[in-house]
Amino acid sequence: MAPRAHMSSGRLSRGLLLLCVLLGTGLCHTDAVNVSFIQDTVTSPPTAMSNWADQSMERNYADMTEECWKYFVSLMGNVMTSELCEWKVISRPYSALQRCLEDCAESFNYSYPNALAEQYIFQSHHRYFHNCTLEQPVYFDPPEDVLLAMIIAPICLIPFLVTLVIWRSKDGKAQA
Repeated sequence: MAPRAHMSSGRLSRGLLLLCVLLGTGLCHTDAVNVSFIQDTVTSPPTAMSNWADQSMERNYADMTEECWKYFVSLMGNVMTSELCEWKVISRPYSALQRCLEDCAESFNYSYPNALAEQYIFQSHHRYFHNCTLEQPVYFDPPEDVLLAMIIAPICLIPFLVTLVIWRSKDGKAQA
């Protein structure tokens, strides 16, 4: 917000008054005294306008992303608690949130992902998906003694099986 400066006679300078009229009456306050602001606005008014415009764009972007969040929350309200970890069920609302955040960022020429969008994504994970784990069990290596038995058993069986095949093949030739 732009502070409003008093002149020695108690009136605003014409340039500052015009700026307040252009920006809206809610931005000007008569209780702040700042003489250096008058000097700054006289020397560089485009910077003051640019900062205000940037803040306004950021506020508009924040408002739009909040609407994305509200829409996501309303979609997630239709999802039962037992289905929160099923991708088939949550993919539509989650993708809608991501698409909305991307579209908002694109419309304001912001990069995506940005800090505000990431905050909403993290908030969604914290609020809805914090109890989701991998449904497939995580496999670990067996203990060393079981592993050795599983390796040595087939190795020991190979010579026995080779001997059995050779012995049976000799018997087959003798009978014919």
